[in-house]
Formats: sequence, C-alpha cells, structure tokens
Amino acid sequence: MGVGRMKHTAARTAGLSIAAMGLLAGVTACQASGDSGSSSGGSEGARFDPVAALRTAAKSTDGADSAKVESTTTMGSVMSMTADGSLAWGDGLTGRLTITYTGGTMADTMRQMGSDSMEARYLPDAYYARMGDTFAEQSGGKHWIKYAYDDLETVGGSGGAYLKDQMQNTTPNQSVKLLLASGDVRKVGEEKVRGERTTHYSGTVDVADLAEKNSSLSRSQLDDLRKTLEQAGVTTETVDIWVDDQDLLVKKVEKGQTAAGAYSQTAYYSDYGTEVAVQEPPASDTADFTELVRQQSGG
Repeated sequence: MGVGRMKHTAARTAGLSIAAMGLLAGVTACQASGDSGSSSGGSEGARFDPVAALRTAAKSTDGADSAKVESTTTMGSVMSMTADGSLAWGDGLTGRLTITYTGGTMADTMRQMGSDSMEARYLPDAYYARMGDTFAEQSGGKHWIKYAYDDLETVGGSGGAYLKDQMQNTTPNQSVKLLLASGDVRKVGEEKVRGERTTHYSGTVDVADLAEKNSSLSRSQLDDLRKTLEQAGVTTETVDIWVDDQDLLVKKVEKGQTAAGAYSQTAYYSDYGTEVAVQEPPASDTADFTELVRQQSGG
C-alpha cells in the first residue's frame, strides 16, 4: 500500500472510530435524558422512600417528550469530550448534538483532521456524524457518515446489537429504571443543582445485568456482550441522579472503570418539551458506514 493510500485509510479509520465514540456518548446521554423527565409532581410520601420516588419519576416522565442536554465525558487518556444540543424520544430517538473533543488521543486525531468538533444527528433508523473537510477530501468529498442501526448489529456483533436495541428502544425513564433494577438505591439528600432544589439519589449497577434487564437481546447475544464488557474491563458503575420538585431529571453522573482507564460522564437536562426538528443530511454529501468499512478492507 502506498504512503498516500495509507494516510487516506488512516484518516478514514480515525474518522469512523471518532464518530462511533460520539455515538456511544450520545447513547448514554439520550438514555439519561429521558430517564427521569416528568410532567407531574409525586406524592410527598414518595419523597421519603427512594424506590417509590423513582417509580413516581419513571411514571410521570412518560409525559415529557424532549429536553436540552449538556454533557461532559472522559475516558482515561483516550478522550474527553462535551456534547450540547437537544434530544426527543416520543416517537423513536431524534435529536442533534454538537460533540467537541477537548483532550486525549482522540482530540489530537481530530485536530490533525482539521476540526475538534462534529455534529451528530439522531433519527429513528440511523445516526449521522458530520466530519471535517480533511476527512471529506479523503472520503470522496462527503462530510457525513451514516450509521444505520441495522448495520451496527451486522458489523459490531453483540455490542452493535446492544447499541441498536438501545437506540431504537430508548424510553424517557431508562436511567430511573436503571437504578430501580440495580437493587441498590439510596437517597443521598437534598441538594441544589444550578440554583434549583433537587433530591439526589445514588446506586451501583452491574452493567451486564442491566443489559439483560433492559434490552431485547437473545441469550447468545447477551453472553457475547458480557464477554465483550469483561474484556473491556467494564463490570459495574455508579449512577447518581438529581430530580427536581416536579420529578424532572436535571442532572446525572455515571462513573466506572474500563481497560482504557476511568470513565465518567456528567449530564444536565433542561427545557423539557423543547421543540426538536432534525433533517436527514443530503444523500449527496453522505457516506455509508458499511461502504467505508468495505473500502478500508480492500473491497
């Protein structure tokens, strides 16, 4: 392979990896964004019982269709990134996030490709990532990468199947259900988040068990996913959520360990019910993820 082609292949590979990492971060954000949003207050008695309070939040959140999201994610020395935008989950996941890499090896790679940020668009059947001009120059002039969720399962095996399942079945109460399913929920106390009075809840969850309880994967897919998680050093994670007086999730923090180092994400949610309008990028400016993979593998 010539030097020029090696550079082009490396650029495409880096772009695909970075966009995929954005997808993972977006999945985490969207699962939380719905998780505890709600449109009606719970009973006073429920506020003294963390399980009852979370059940109230999970039930009332069904009336919230969308929210604005701000998040910060770090993973060892691999990356640190921010995401800012809005997501809706009333009829399949839709939304738009601006993802900016602020540190780590991925940020260095992005800068070499001419930009440290990308736009992510979520539609019910696919995720789109807009890369920079350098990537486009080496990918047939196309800026957008399309990740069809069906292709994620085909190419990504059990991990891809899980991502597909979560993207297509995200409900507004996933994070609350996560804590309820953990069997380890406690009320930490009353705290203020960005000036708002909130109630702080915390718990520890087994990631593989969570996948089993909150997905429609087959037994073989779940077994494969468990092995993948173990190889990645992912076992348990702590989850903290802050719910306001109207049973709306306003903050979430997840922390855990991976083979690449410590993982942490902090997300804030606001403006529930905000309008979210997302259009599919132009086909003429969009490259299909599977086609790029095929090209990289030499056809």
